Amino acid sequence: MKITDLTNCPVEPMISPEHFLMDHTFLFLVKGSMRGFDGKTNVLLRNGECCMVVRNQLQRHSKIPVNGEFEKIIMPFSQEFLKEFSEKYKYDASFKNKNRSAFICLPKKGLLENYLQSLIPYYRGKSEIESKYLRIKSEELLLVLLEVKPELAMILFDFGDPEKIDLLTFMQKNYKFNVSLEYLAFLSGRSLSTFKRDFKLLYNQTPSRWLVQRRLEEAHFLLENKRRRPGALYLELGFENFSHFTQCFKKKYGYTPSSLAESGRMVSNETEKPKS
Repeated sequence: MKITDLTNCPVEPMISPEHFLMDHTFLFLVKGSMRGFDGKTNVLLRNGECCMVVRNQLQRHSKIPVNGEFEKIIMPFSQEFLKEFSEKYKYDASFKNKNRSAFICLPKKGLLENYLQSLIPYYRGKSEIESKYLRIKSEELLLVLLEVKPELAMILFDFGDPEKIDLLTFMQKNYKFNVSLEYLAFLSGRSLSTFKRDFKLLYNQTPSRWLVQRRLEEAHFLLENKRRRPGALYLELGFENFSHFTQCFKKKYGYTPSSLAESGRMVSNETEKPKS
């Protein structure tokens, strides 16, 4: 486990690939801003703010550099580390996590603010912390987090796999994420075969086909009604690249997303013209 900082990021905002974290991760934003999305909730993190990113939740983020700079510090907590911590400090490890958000914002004040300042002397190279201090500082951070936000214990010390949840609600929340069916099955609390079987009963088609069609329907709505730009849309909806998005869109609707966006702009401009 190490602390990582990301510098030299592009000046333009950049949407990350989807993340599926196996470990709960503490994130502190040093420079710039960052938007996070977990399928339902949008979170804006500004410089100097911090949050927990919850494991076993789909999420993506977009970096927003300020004056060309973007830097974040992250510290993951492995399941092994958390189990040892719970035994040492007598935390109940039988919790059932009911949290459904990938981002938990934390108040950067008091103990937590002092802790973040204390990290500076331990940096080495590109924000790596010296290994002999790593476990001590990780344990200290966890003690501080539980003091500042005690309810984190319900999330951090739940060591079970995701439970089986309602598939309709799950898919409507997560269809925009470009992840494998294996991940979707796991997060819904199912084996891959059970996931496919339940999906077929619910939608009468395969998950892969449904995902593409659902994303295309959302794209058409946003292009036609919200005047969104195609080039800024395809990553948000889980398409791997713009070419794939365009091909699928034209196959379904008979015209390209760019032509729909252009016709929408023309109509909008005509309605704005003053009457003679």
